[in-house]
Amino acid sequence: MDESTSASTTAATPAAAAATGTTAAAADTIHTSADGLSNADADASASASAPHPPRPRVGQGPPAMSSLSSPFAARPGHELPFVAPSSYLRPSSRNRTISYPPFATPMSPIDEEQMQGLKGLRDFLRVRTSYDVLPLSFRLIILDNDLLIKKSLNILIQNGIVSAPLWDSHRSKFAGLLTATDYINLIQYYCQYPEHIDNVDKFRLSSLREIEKAIGVDPIETVSVHPSKPLYEACRHMLKTRARRIPLVDIDNETGRETVVSVITQYRILKFIAVNTEQHTSLLKKTVREIGLGTYTNLQTGTMTQSVLDIINTMVTNNISAVPIVNKNNVVLNVFEAIDVIPIIKTGVIEELEMNVGEALSKRGDDFGGIFTCQEDDRLDSIFITLRQSRVHRLVVIDDNWHLKGVISLSDILKYVLFHGDEDEYFPSF
Repeated sequence: MDESTSASTTAATPAAAAATGTTAAAADTIHTSADGLSNADADASASASAPHPPRPRVGQGPPAMSSLSSPFAARPGHELPFVAPSSYLRPSSRNRTISYPPFATPMSPIDEEQMQGLKGLRDFLRVRTSYDVLPLSFRLIILDNDLLIKKSLNILIQNGIVSAPLWDSHRSKFAGLLTATDYINLIQYYCQYPEHIDNVDKFRLSSLREIEKAIGVDPIETVSVHPSKPLYEACRHMLKTRARRIPLVDIDNETGRETVVSVITQYRILKFIAVNTEQHTSLLKKTVREIGLGTYTNLQTGTMTQSVLDIINTMVTNNISAVPIVNKNNVVLNVFEAIDVIPIIKTGVIEELEMNVGEALSKRGDDFGGIFTCQEDDRLDSIFITLRQSRVHRLVVIDDNWHLKGVISLSDILKYVLFHGDEDEYFPSF
């Protein structure tokens, strides 16, 4: 791929028996994130009128620094070796070998631009607060911890959302976050303990942590962040706890009472970055292969004929939120995501989980944004263009023939932005 060429975008429809949609772009005229439900993650797509490098492929079926000075640069008159004052205090030795610190290997121009772009993004995240990410208007649905899990599912479906903060009314405190993963864990509990099926309808949201312990999965740490804290801190909390979304919780200075303000997601944060920092993201010209972005080994996959229960077991066992669906030649046909479980279980009929993946994916709504793909030669700046224009939750890495090569999660992108080249800052104490 020519260095000036980014990823291309192609909408396609696979031969597989699953329905997906394409994303309709709408102009984004504000420099906050698009209006919508914060806990539904309903962002409006933004498209730029000015020409940009092509973005990664979109579809479901096969297509076709200013210079940085060296830290060892010496001031005029101080070129190494030079005599430091402490040299006069050391005993002289004729046989002593003097060693000098090695000089840093000069960075290439593209490396310098990459580091300059990353520094700009980190500075931006340190001066912006989590509150800045919120849309101009939104609604927030909070569920009481004593609510039956079955009723909570109906509330999510009726309001078109996939997550909601939980509230402990007995202690008047934030109690965690309900997500599609919790329903998947409940299904796994039923599979492991079928004799308790009659109790499933009696479970309350407060029972979710016990369900996690019973099936042997690592619970996601209950974490929140104050809305006035730097956005950089919220990102670090999310990466440290493996959370894909984090609630913003305010605390009254006089009473100490907590108030849940909203929920922000990795997608909303990355879109906020992409919309407001094009001068920095445009410097990220290294390719996915060059920066080692994504996962390329031990990939978990499924087929269209597998049952939904098989895919759910794969998700729980490997602690993942999506499984690429491929054919016998390892060609990507679709992706089964955790949120695809919600419309399947809304009837409460457990037997429907025995349906195959192809049939389950056909139940997706008309607002489904499609599957986004890229190749290892696509540049990071083109990925940010796609994030700015479309609703992306992961990128499937493919080759020219749509064979599965890897998966890039939003966590991978966020981790690279925050910590690449500065690993000493990786999850320091807060």
